[in-house]
Amino acid sequence: MPRTTPLLSAILAALAALPAAAQEATSEKPSNATNLDAVIVTGTHVSDRTVAESTAPIDIITPEALDATGTTELATALARALPSLNFPRPAITDATDAIRPAQLRGLAPDQVLVLVNGKRRHTTSLLNLNDSIGRGSSPVDLNAIPIAAIERVEVLRDGASAQYGSDAIAGVINIVLKGSGEGGSIAGRYGQYSAGDGEQYQLSGDAGFKLGENGAIHLAAQAGHQDNTNRARPYLGTVTPTSNPPGRVVHRYGDPEVDDAAFSYNADWSPREGIEFYSFGTFSRRRAISNGYYRAPGNPNNIPSIYPDGFLPQIDNHSYDRAFVLGLRGKTAGGWNIDLSYNRGQNQLDFDVRHSLNRTLGEASPRSFYIGSLETTQNLLNADFNKSFDVGWLAYPLTLAFGAEWRGERFVQAAGEPASYITGPEPGAPGAQVFPGFTPSDASNRDRNSYSFYADLEANVTEKLSLGLAGRYEKYSDFGETTSGKLSARYAFNDKVALRGTISTGFRAPSLQQQFYQSTQTVIVLGDPTPYEIRTFAVDDPAAVALGAEPLKAEESTNLGLGLVLQPIDALYITVDAYQIDIDDRIILSENLRGPAVEAFLTARGYPGITGGRYFTNAVDTRTRGIDIVGSYRWDLGNGTLNLTSGYNRNKTTLERIAANPPELTAGGLNLQRIGRVERGRITEGAPRDKFFVGGTWNTGPWRFDATATRYGEFHTFNDDPSGVRDQTFGAKWTLDLAATYAISGWTFTLGADNILDEYPDEAIYANSESGQLPYSSYSPFGFNGAFVYGKVGYKW
Repeated sequence: MPRTTPLLSAILAALAALPAAAQEATSEKPSNATNLDAVIVTGTHVSDRTVAESTAPIDIITPEALDATGTTELATALARALPSLNFPRPAITDATDAIRPAQLRGLAPDQVLVLVNGKRRHTTSLLNLNDSIGRGSSPVDLNAIPIAAIERVEVLRDGASAQYGSDAIAGVINIVLKGSGEGGSIAGRYGQYSAGDGEQYQLSGDAGFKLGENGAIHLAAQAGHQDNTNRARPYLGTVTPTSNPPGRVVHRYGDPEVDDAAFSYNADWSPREGIEFYSFGTFSRRRAISNGYYRAPGNPNNIPSIYPDGFLPQIDNHSYDRAFVLGLRGKTAGGWNIDLSYNRGQNQLDFDVRHSLNRTLGEASPRSFYIGSLETTQNLLNADFNKSFDVGWLAYPLTLAFGAEWRGERFVQAAGEPASYITGPEPGAPGAQVFPGFTPSDASNRDRNSYSFYADLEANVTEKLSLGLAGRYEKYSDFGETTSGKLSARYAFNDKVALRGTISTGFRAPSLQQQFYQSTQTVIVLGDPTPYEIRTFAVDDPAAVALGAEPLKAEESTNLGLGLVLQPIDALYITVDAYQIDIDDRIILSENLRGPAVEAFLTARGYPGITGGRYFTNAVDTRTRGIDIVGSYRWDLGNGTLNLTSGYNRNKTTLERIAANPPELTAGGLNLQRIGRVERGRITEGAPRDKFFVGGTWNTGPWRFDATATRYGEFHTFNDDPSGVRDQTFGAKWTLDLAATYAISGWTFTLGADNILDEYPDEAIYANSESGQLPYSSYSPFGFNGAFVYGKVGYKW
């Protein structure tokens, strides 16, 4: 693989030649530092609570922090600003390449709740099913929200199910949209990887407008393109009739090709004092072409007369994401604040496969197929009330909040065209290669609803002591009811030292996708070149029940947090927060249950050609313990300011219980483990154990210089070989991001490089690299593309 970096060398030379500036320091905010005086809206109903006064750890990520990276993806930008957020870049994992999951505090991607302007965001319709971090989850697509629309991001690193309901086990990410009726910006960026691929370009902008005398609307949009990257290498194994051709790169292993566009609006209008109508929405479309596993010319599922040189099938995904909120805020004569809202979110994912064939149709097989579609819809009605009361024995007002929510959810799985799934007269695996189409029996239309009630009390009991108490009752139409509670406290010993802590219970309802999604996919198991046709069964499918599946129930969690807040001098702010998160009945996807006995078992039940199966299960209890340390320091220099930030996260997840193996998996010669060593290892050691970053922003005159160094801790991969000989530990790695920006008359010009030292993760051992072809692990927390260099031009008014 070429490692020459001519473009990188040119940018380094340009950065080295930047002239010194002698003008006055600019007044820009720190690019990564938390603004201690910023009023927060996440995790509290107190109207004037700031970051420094919060009873739970919370970070504010500013637009400057998001803009200080070369990425066009919100999730990637957040991962670089938050030590506890992990956002790997999996490849050859079907649609997961297109909609990648993010982790907070080492937990599952769907165990963090995402809000936009304080309102629940819908999840994607995709299930991450293959060998990637977040396997079995249906996360929110953070990258569907244009970065240009964002005023700030508030990240609550604490359990919050008692306040927000399901999913808020690891924490809450609240994306606050720009709402000003004036000002705006436009920007263009271009970049590529130093290896010469992955070209990216994007145009984005936002603008605010007045709506009469008492209203405003802020619009934002972005559109861009990304070429695929490829870090695959030639085949190095023994040449056989079914092997890949030696000396030629036939795989594509890296980022997919992506075209995307997104739009958002945020509006409010007040007909008179005390009443405000508001609405906001986001709309996005993404086309991502991801790559499957190459089929060699002699592969039994190839037809040489169609593909004499073999073929590389591709999945062509089209994601349509829409969200809309309409609400009314007001204040009654009695002083009650009221917020009534309707919230609708929808994600649709269409699947096409190209450069493929259905082997059983012979030479009459099409080369391209419509596989089918997935769609999730969420409707919510919310009524929220809060008021501050003067209580005689309290030094400060008591804030009482309560409310109710109704939520309706729907999951639709639609069948593909017949040629994508039928079994023809010829031998071989039926259906489109790499991703057989959804069959009519796979298709489903499922829905459920839930309602909940909550109450929340918050008060500064004394000048030093703050307390909070919250409770929530929630009932679902499909699995029952649950109750959550939270107690929080903060004690300030003085202006420089405070202690805070929380105790809470929480839950996560099983998603409709986890209960009812079903399909067959071609799966490559780590270190095994044999493609398996693995079927994901709905938990109520008779074949799944015969393999030990049971109805899913909600995960239940207990969160403990204890933190120290230090501000020894005005310019220095440090927080240290330890946490423990126990999750009972955690929902995970079983191992790929495969082998001759399984194949015979499935054939006898009407699934010919299927070589394995899997289903979702509440089979494990886990405990996650960790610590977050975050600090910021502002240093005023003679000709500018230097803002330093640093963060460290260390966490460890252990398996506290694994449910007894169903007797069905040991009967009839199956001899299988529902939760084997691969899935156990993915949960406990697949993500880096720790992560550290230190960054600085130097503002001097018209210049701004950004630098961030990040250390990603070691992680591990596991194989189902009980000997463990193919297990691998990947060592810790450092990356360095640099950027320089020049501002003049509203214009900004930026040159920068992410991972400027061209760092790659350790290479996979030969036995795990598909005979040398796939040299890097998809678990790598910073990907495996090397250095990315970019330029940006922007204008603000």
